[in-house]
Formats: sequence, structure tokens, C-alpha cells
Amino acid sequence: MAEKREGNLIIIGGAEDKKDKKDILKEVCSKIDKEKDNLLIATVATSLPEEVGKEYKNLFNNLGVKSISILDVQTRQDACSEENLELINNAALVFFTGGDQLKITSLLGGTPLYKAIKESFSRGCIYVGTSAGASVMSNTMIVKGLDEESPRKCTLKMAPGLGLISGVVIDQHFAQRGRIGRLLAGIAQNPESLGVGIDEDTAIMVNDKREFQVIGSGAVYVIDGNTISHTNVSEQYQEEILSIYDVKVHVLKNGDKFNLNRRRPIKEENNASTRG
Repeated sequence: MAEKREGNLIIIGGAEDKKDKKDILKEVCSKIDKEKDNLLIATVATSLPEEVGKEYKNLFNNLGVKSISILDVQTRQDACSEENLELINNAALVFFTGGDQLKITSLLGGTPLYKAIKESFSRGCIYVGTSAGASVMSNTMIVKGLDEESPRKCTLKMAPGLGLISGVVIDQHFAQRGRIGRLLAGIAQNPESLGVGIDEDTAIMVNDKREFQVIGSGAVYVIDGNTISHTNVSEQYQEEILSIYDVKVHVLKNGDKFNLNRRRPIKEENNASTRG
């Protein structure tokens, strides 16, 4: 039984720096023993698995990881193969690349590989997702919505995700693609969940206490719908602009921390890091 690790979920907003400092990818590599542990690159989401797998393999090799494998699932039959199950069971860290998040769940959902993923995560295997691989980490994920527009009531398409983290709806490429409107629409539909919008080259590291820390060059936006006093999301006229009152928004930067259970930033830690 693997030891439960702190921070065994890392969710990246996409377009992480791959050329210069590579801070996020270095942080990913620091979570494992680079000499002994196996890092598994899951190219399930992408339509270019060979190219994307090779790119990340070279990146992680150059960052010192010795043992790297590729999980290439293109059919549901692939998600039943003993070879792929063994790859998951032997991995210390699984890295989901970007692409199409619905492709991940439609290929993996209900398969032996999906069961193996959930079991390995519960044992302490670290799961990392970027872009589409970030959205898929939650119970409910955004599949499609309008970028750079005011929120509308019924233009958002949502679907079940992998369920490695509950109580949140994650959106990526957040500020860069103007996705505040669609995440607001998602929280209007699911006010019990926290909306977490993650900028490019930015990530959250979530530990087993459901606390996360922000790393990277951008911001993370947490939208809390618990305080909503009015919304027209369930009314007729589906294409009209969404009206929503008393929604709470937190904006977090590199080093800031947030407690998902308390739905609050961890101010003491923030103040300490500022003083330091």
C-alpha cells in the first residue's frame, strides 16, 4: 500500500511554461522520486497522442525523471487491456494532457481502467491534469460554453468528470479566454459547488485536507454560489442574459492557499508568506 501523499492532485490551467523556468512542471516532478518512480503520461484527451506524448516525455526526461511511460487509450477496448491496467497500477504519478475532456470520460467511464484510476488515487498516486485534463478532475465538468461573452442561461454544456475531487467545477485557460461568464453560469446551475477558474501557466495543488495552494504566473478565481440571493437561471427564455445576485469571488495568486471545506482563503498562511 503506497503512502498517502500530501498534495496528490495538481490541476493546471493549461499552457504551462515548457521553455523557460518550467516552474509548474518542476513542481510536478518534485512530488516523486525521479530516480525510481514511474511517471505515466495519459494522452487520452488529445487527437495527437504520439506527438503530445513525445513532447511531455522529453520535457520530463530533461527535468530528471528516469522512468516514463505513455498511456494511449483510443478505444474503450484499450481501457480494458491488462497492459494499460498495469501501467496505472505501477505509476507514482499520472499526468493527463490537454485535448477534449469529454473524450477522456467517454473512453474511460465504467471501464476497468477507470476503476484502477480511482483505486490508485485513493492509495496516494499523484494525479496531474492540464487544460482538458484539469477540467476532467472534478465530479461535474464544463464541456462547452461561450468564451468572452456575458453569461447566458442555457448555453453551457456540462457532464460527469472523473470525480477525483468533489464539490468544485473547474475551468481552465481562464482569463486568457474570458471564461468568467461561463463559470458564473455553471455555478448558477450548481450553487453547492465552488467554481475554480485557473489561468494559463497556473495550477492548484490540492492536499488530502482539501486545501490547495496556488503556483504559477497567473491567478486562480474561486466563485462561491452559497450566498446567491437571486438568479433567473431556471426561468424561461433560455437564451437571455443570466441574472445573479450576491455571488462571492476570491482571487488568489502564487503562494495563496484556500480551504475548500470552509470555502475560505487561509489568511494566516497568506499573511505569513507576505511578511516573509
